[in-house]
Amino acid sequence: MIAMFINELVGALVQLILFSLIPVIFWLIFARKKQNFFDWIGLKRIRHEGKLWVTACEILIATGLYIGLAVLAVRFLPEGVTTAGSDFAGKGFAAFPAVLAYGLIRTGLSEEVVFRGFLLKRFGEKFGFIAGNTIQAVLFGMMHGIPFGLSTHNIPVAIVMTLLPGAFGWFQGWMNEKRFGGSIIPSWLLHGTVNVIVAALSL
Repeated sequence: MIAMFINELVGALVQLILFSLIPVIFWLIFARKKQNFFDWIGLKRIRHEGKLWVTACEILIATGLYIGLAVLAVRFLPEGVTTAGSDFAGKGFAAFPAVLAYGLIRTGLSEEVVFRGFLLKRFGEKFGFIAGNTIQAVLFGMMHGIPFGLSTHNIPVAIVMTLLPGAFGWFQGWMNEKRFGGSIIPSWLLHGTVNVIVAALSL
């Protein structure tokens, strides 16, 4: 299981680097003299706005709905179709460190840098928050749903597996920008935690 953890950690770091390449290139060309890279993508200190208990309730409701609907949707997938956490199925608690690397870095941090950090902020600057958040959410949903559609040749499956992550991605973008001062750390922690929980359920 140590080998599994090392492989997952290395793969997660490689994916993080690859996912960060385009944001880094854009930053070098367009924003290097105006802002440091981490602030530019929102990897910065959290500044909460509003009542904390209201934000906590919003996060719990949205996350509970997403996990519940996602678990239900996965149960209706055709036999033999695997999900991102399927690699850990039946491995037992010894695989939990690998699950952490997968959830927090490979998927959580990598995807947040691209979608809520790079795409939302750049499209938001150009077209406004609602349009920017919707664009990143649609692309985020498609990144999840299209592979399911290709593997199942089932349009309803593709639509459902696009809409669920897309809606949750929209919520995460809204949460970052409207509740946490534009920091992507909250969505990274939330995204990573959800993925860890879902993958850990299969151990």
